[in-house]
Amino acid sequence: MKNLFFAPFLLILGVGLNAQISVNDSQIKDLLDPIDLQDAVSKSYLLDHINQLQAQIKYLQKNISVPPANECIDGNAGEYECLGIDLMSTVSLEQLDAAAANDCWGWSDTLTGREYAIIGLDNGTAFIDITIPNSPVIIGKLPTQTLASIWRDIKVFGNHAYIVSEADNHGMQVFDLTHLRDTTTYTVFSADSHYDGFGNAHNIAINEDSGYAYAVGTQTYNGGAHFIDITNPDNPTSAGGYDEKGYSHDAMIVTYNGPDLDYKGKEIYIGSNEDEVVIVDVTDKSNPTFISSIQYSSTQYTHQGWLTEDHKYFLVGDELDEVQYGINARTIILDFSDLDEPVNHVEYISPNAVVDHNGYVVGDLFYLASYTGGLRILGLENIESKEVTEKYYFDTHIGHETQSARKPVIIGFDDDHDNPRKGNEDLFNGAWSVYPFLKSGNLIVSDINKGLFVLKVDTL
Repeated sequence: MKNLFFAPFLLILGVGLNAQISVNDSQIKDLLDPIDLQDAVSKSYLLDHINQLQAQIKYLQKNISVPPANECIDGNAGEYECLGIDLMSTVSLEQLDAAAANDCWGWSDTLTGREYAIIGLDNGTAFIDITIPNSPVIIGKLPTQTLASIWRDIKVFGNHAYIVSEADNHGMQVFDLTHLRDTTTYTVFSADSHYDGFGNAHNIAINEDSGYAYAVGTQTYNGGAHFIDITNPDNPTSAGGYDEKGYSHDAMIVTYNGPDLDYKGKEIYIGSNEDEVVIVDVTDKSNPTFISSIQYSSTQYTHQGWLTEDHKYFLVGDELDEVQYGINARTIILDFSDLDEPVNHVEYISPNAVVDHNGYVVGDLFYLASYTGGLRILGLENIESKEVTEKYYFDTHIGHETQSARKPVIIGFDDDHDNPRKGNEDLFNGAWSVYPFLKSGNLIVSDINKGLFVLKVDTL
């Protein structure tokens, strides 16, 4: 019991000391260049102590466990169904002063070591300190640039968040996340800069290697990729676009390092374009070059996808196939060994009659937000041999079992190129997205109806 009492204090101490040492890392090289023998002895002594302190901090961070709000025991974490995932904490829509949540992302402050959840809301974007995951602190909120909208999307590059929305004339907000360091009371923030090269956008993707953002689903470039140079966050500038293959609902852009040597080192755009996946070389922004496209069986709405870390496989979600064909949630896995000729590799069919939404890969795990199915985590260790299994889950949506995706219904699209029933019918309630990239292993999940969930796999 005593260890639990001191755990939050020790965690804060560890985070703070780690940040201080990381700041001084750049100075360590000076310690390796002594002036004389006495200086060498002194600097060697300092280096030894720094190494010992770093080892102690790593031990603290690894061994001090913060108790969850609800541990997953016998298939339940409190009122939520689960397998191997603990509930660390929640932040409700009421606490966030919002009617609905949408996208989520995260930020790790390299100076302080603190971790933050960033959650999109109908009326803006909220920033929550989750360094101590069972004690989240709402730091503040950035209001929408224009109107409220259930669609908002966020990505982070360096120390800045880039936010778009389907709200009319919203453009792209740029927010300096370092403001969060010194904020001690709840604050209503303002954007640090704003890009008005488009009005509404459905999504934004960033290649952190190149410093370019790609807004998609705008009214420019036929709804295709709108390139933005964000190397200077105070002055994001237009860098062209790609309209040849039409509307992109979502996209992933990487500096390619996969098995196809023809494109090694090239900047590759992978667009989820409603009825196909499109691959484009965008290395030369003035001359983007179409490489190939691929369709899969029973296509209804090619929604979003993510590459495995070796860039060999692309995992795709179709938002409406479950509803239209009465099937369980399906993940389509494409083989990108040859970007000129991608092929279908295998399809994973979930045991759950739910609808999949946004998914991301970390290592050999695929983290998938699945509306009323909550968070599902698939193991990809044997993806080469076409074996994919569900390893963990946490169902953020209570009572969905009364509904089923098995009953085919007709769902149309509105002018936003998205499902107008999102958040309005049970099948399209629940988990919108997940952010699995925090080094702590804490998972951020945004739930349309509930707000923020902070989760953690109990064995990772």
